[in-house]
Amino acid sequence: MSVDVVTFGCRLNAAESEVIRREAERAGFNDTVVVNTCAVTAEAVRQARQAIRALRRDRPQAKIVVTGCAAQTEPQTFIAMAETDRVLGNGEKLSAVGWAQARAMFDLDDAPKAIVGDIMAVKETAAHLVDDFAGHTRAFVQVQNGCDHRCTFCIIPFGRGNSRSVPMGALVEDVRRLVAKDYREIVLTGVDITSYGADLPGAPRLGGLVKQILKHVPELKRLRLSSIDSVEADRDLLDAFASDQRLMPHLHLSLQSGDDLILKRMRRRHLRADTIAFCNEVRRLRPDTVFGADLIAGFPTETEEMFQRSLDIVDECGLTHLHVFPFSPRPGTPAARMPQLSHPVIKERARRLRERGALALRRHLDSEVGTTRRVLTEAGGTGRTEQFTPVLLAAPAAPGNILDLKMAAHDGKQLLVS
Repeated sequence: MSVDVVTFGCRLNAAESEVIRREAERAGFNDTVVVNTCAVTAEAVRQARQAIRALRRDRPQAKIVVTGCAAQTEPQTFIAMAETDRVLGNGEKLSAVGWAQARAMFDLDDAPKAIVGDIMAVKETAAHLVDDFAGHTRAFVQVQNGCDHRCTFCIIPFGRGNSRSVPMGALVEDVRRLVAKDYREIVLTGVDITSYGADLPGAPRLGGLVKQILKHVPELKRLRLSSIDSVEADRDLLDAFASDQRLMPHLHLSLQSGDDLILKRMRRRHLRADTIAFCNEVRRLRPDTVFGADLIAGFPTETEEMFQRSLDIVDECGLTHLHVFPFSPRPGTPAARMPQLSHPVIKERARRLRERGALALRRHLDSEVGTTRRVLTEAGGTGRTEQFTPVLLAAPAAPGNILDLKMAAHDGKQLLVS
């Protein structure tokens, strides 16, 4: 038994877990479980701690190494856990040197339990060449890491550092290599992908990168973007949506709230009207586009009227796939020092947002019945349309194929094929 990785959180973490597995195995780890944590909410940290305890019960002889954003932002939490053998920071988890140091620590009686460096000192992000994404039919390509913005609720810049981009040429080659490995769909991922290129010579933008990939890898079937900040979307990106059907018509927006005052207190850079205008413009260019969004329920000082604007924007923007987060104060962030709402109010508002999202998804599913969609098949007899809508296949199919299928019905959560 070699290295298993348990992943929490975002698509970027999922992509990085493949690098972690490879580097840990190359460093000589065996019978080891690496827990790649998320810090976005207190609940994410709690789930990681719970998983670590369960892993120790199930595999008492295995080495347990904790890494990821929570390990970077609150290493003492995991150092203090008896179940944890070592803690590795975000700046070290993708590095051969970092894993070699971690491996050497097991041979020293007085070695420290953690290697967690200053993430703000990391200035570059290299292309991480991964050939196999275990359990995934789509491949993830990390285009940047870190974030230069300081939203008042967000701990992630302190877990990831400042924004830094992978050079465009390396990314095009990475996509070409993955397509040659028979991946039909590539997902561009990062912490803040619409900030791509600001730190590179000539300051290229995400739209330019997308166009270069589509131009220089003509055999690529599908290109998808992870979460974007719509206020940073450049003209080339919109033009790519309008002109190339291989760029999938699904955008997940880092929206967070539908109320302007709450957006200001969050230190976001867009207003409600900006988001509505963006969605309208993208739909004008590409009418079949479907939008998802991150929304926070119960941000400090949020009144019922302010919350109602978040409910309303689901319909006004035609949002389909919602990720709803009950507000969770993260220590050290400005929002943690603001007047807090009670937990029951936060929980109730999150429930109402999820209900609104379920209704929006049902409307979308209703509109899809009778259409023929190109479905990328996944394990377990499931798949995803171009709009990222889940599909339950009539019969199991080999993962990784693109099939033209007619949507016969839905069950409220996914489309059904007859």
